[in-house]
Amino acid sequence: MTGAVRTTQAKLDPLGLVPAAGTVLSRAAGNPVGLVGAATRLATGLALTPVAAAARSLGLPAHPAVEPDPRDRRFSDPTWEGNPAFFALQQLYAVACRYADDVLAAGNRGDDLADQKAHFAARLVTEALAPTNFPLTNPEVLVRGLQTGGLSYLQGLRLALEDLRERGGVPEQVDASGFELGRDLAATEGKVIFRNDLIELIQYAPQTDQVHEVPILCSPPWINKYYVMDLAPTRSFVEWAIQHQRTVFMISYRNPDESMRDLTMDDYLKQGVLAPLDVVTAVTGSEKVDLVGVCLGGALATMAAAHLAARGDERIGSITTMNTLLDYSDPGELGCMVDADTLERLTVRMAETGFLASEDMAMAFNLLRPRDLIFRYVPSRWFKGEQAPAFDILAWNSDATRMPAAMHGTYLRDLYGDNLLAKGEYALGGITLDLSTVTADAYVVGAVNDHIVPWLSSHAATRLLGGQVRYVLSSGGHIAGIVNPPSPKAWYEAIPLGTDTPTDGDLWREAATRHTESWWEDWARWSTERAGALTRPPRMGSRKYRPLGDAPGDYVRG
Repeated sequence: MTGAVRTTQAKLDPLGLVPAAGTVLSRAAGNPVGLVGAATRLATGLALTPVAAAARSLGLPAHPAVEPDPRDRRFSDPTWEGNPAFFALQQLYAVACRYADDVLAAGNRGDDLADQKAHFAARLVTEALAPTNFPLTNPEVLVRGLQTGGLSYLQGLRLALEDLRERGGVPEQVDASGFELGRDLAATEGKVIFRNDLIELIQYAPQTDQVHEVPILCSPPWINKYYVMDLAPTRSFVEWAIQHQRTVFMISYRNPDESMRDLTMDDYLKQGVLAPLDVVTAVTGSEKVDLVGVCLGGALATMAAAHLAARGDERIGSITTMNTLLDYSDPGELGCMVDADTLERLTVRMAETGFLASEDMAMAFNLLRPRDLIFRYVPSRWFKGEQAPAFDILAWNSDATRMPAAMHGTYLRDLYGDNLLAKGEYALGGITLDLSTVTADAYVVGAVNDHIVPWLSSHAATRLLGGQVRYVLSSGGHIAGIVNPPSPKAWYEAIPLGTDTPTDGDLWREAATRHTESWWEDWARWSTERAGALTRPPRMGSRKYRPLGDAPGDYVRG
């Protein structure tokens, strides 16, 4: 019976939001002063809203009860300000959201897990109940219906039924039909030169007559497919590095199925990083290899460097990590998804199939930004009948992967749950890792709007690693901080080279200056200084590692 209850809870409320919300609300009930203040603000807002709306209907100036957030694009249509009825509707919604925040604040005991989950649950509810998510209370939807004679409603209904049937009721984010791997995405020319049960290794073709002697091995996250690092022509970090005279290799992970349920982090170390590292050194003949990793791939690359250091292996030349956690003490909004109870429910789900389904993983990340990644598509797609846009980043994001049960469960428990890596207690490949033994120069990138890896948490690498660390804060979020080619809008912050890097993030930012270029440009200068002399490009593969096929390979299509 207990097992059945756990399984049901794991399916219906995998994050445990309902009990957390109940805990915080019961605390609020014990804070009458806080509840009275919340009720007073609610009553004041409800009283002011019709007065302000009436004044606007007469053309008189009137201050809203709650000032609209200029960054909230849901209410950007002028009707929300110019039409008294819609103005009142928007204000009533804002007052209700404020009241929900006030009630939660009354039951808040600091920054504990229950508070975090309760706020998460409240945000999901308030985002879902926004008037823009209903056809009769969204002026853009009503205008579109009039313009099309109602055809937009029929088209929207068709798309909504399609999403219900094919996507579990989640609106489609992107039209990926116009993108093709090897043509629009993952398009940089190369060859697959090595394959094992877990990864394929791609060697990219040179684009310059000479290259620096130290090659680059890219370690992508296996939580998504590798081509976020090779997104599209002119938007590819791989292409950028190649054009700056680097020989680049890419790890491409297989999309796990039930047969891989027992793979562990040791397997990901040995087959995922150490095996391709051996191939790179054999093919190029270089004594040094630069590692470049993204998110989870950056963490594994750093762990591999610590593992090699403990063995006395000095092949790592430098390390670049992008939006990577090494200290998991403050994982940001992900914290409410990786507590002990949630991980237990997740283990129950994974035990049924041997992996975490890609749909579950995608939904988890979508829920961190429900306004932007879920509800923004409800009015446009379901009510206005608009097809999902074609956008390369969203096409990549929708190409989700699965996670092997054993690896994913222990990774979340040991790192997110117990923070063993930062504590110096995490064992990988039979060796307890000490990050301070990683003395290679490091280039660490954080993104100012990253909601998955908060930049202050990624900055912790400056105190954990034992080498010289250059920390750079990029524009953008978790993905745009990586896909960050030179553009007029790009910027990064850093302290001058040769200056001691403060290990406190806030102090670091006070000392940093802003540069009006992409961090890619700064990285190219930094990495070139450490890349060795110029020489002829190595051949594609070798006698032992003959090309097996063209990039992007087979595993990325799985």
